[in-house]
Amino acid sequence: MANNLILLGLPGAGKGTQAEFIVKDYPTVHISTGDIFRANLANDTSLGKLAREYMDAGNLVPDEITNAMVADRLNQDDVQANGFMLDGYPRNEAQAEFLDHYLAENNSAVSATLYFEVSDSLLRERLLGRGRADDTPEVIDNRLEVNKAANLPLVDYYKRAGVLHTIDGGRELAEVYHDVKAVLDNL
Repeated sequence: MANNLILLGLPGAGKGTQAEFIVKDYPTVHISTGDIFRANLANDTSLGKLAREYMDAGNLVPDEITNAMVADRLNQDDVQANGFMLDGYPRNEAQAEFLDHYLAENNSAVSATLYFEVSDSLLRERLLGRGRADDTPEVIDNRLEVNKAANLPLVDYYKRAGVLHTIDGGRELAEVYHDVKAVLDNL
C-alpha cells in the first residue's frame, strides 16, 4: 500500500526542503495546499470560484471548500497509485478529522506525520535570513505565534493517533533527512 504522509512544522522548519528530498527517493506525490488553491483559481473550477469569493472579501476560505479541494486532489490517479505527502494541510483539527474520515472511506489512512521541531530563535534567524521585505522581526514573531496556535493541536492529534514522528529540524539538512528516511523506511 502507498504511504500517506503529513508534514507539520512552523514556518522556517524546513518542510519544503525535506519534501524535495523525499520525492526524489520515494514514490509519493507532494501536495501543497497553496498549489491546490492556485490550480483551482487558475482553472476557474466551481470550488475555485467559491474560494475566490471569500478571498476577495479578505476572509479565510472555509474548511468545507478547502476539504473538497484536497479530497478532489487525493482522488486523482497519481495519488491513488503512489500515495501523498501533504504540506500545509490539515491546518486544524476539524480538517484532520475530515481527512481521516475521507481516507477511511477509501480504505486508506495516514501512514506517518513528520513534525519538524525547531527552536523559536532558530526559526526567527532562518526567516529573517530569507530577506523578504515583509519579514520584519515583529511580523515573524506574529506569524510564529499564529502558526503555533494551529500546529500544536495537530501535533497532539497525530500523537494520539499514534502516527506522529518528531524530528529535530534544527540540525544540518543531511542529518534531518537521515531521520526522515529512518521513519519512512520503517513504514
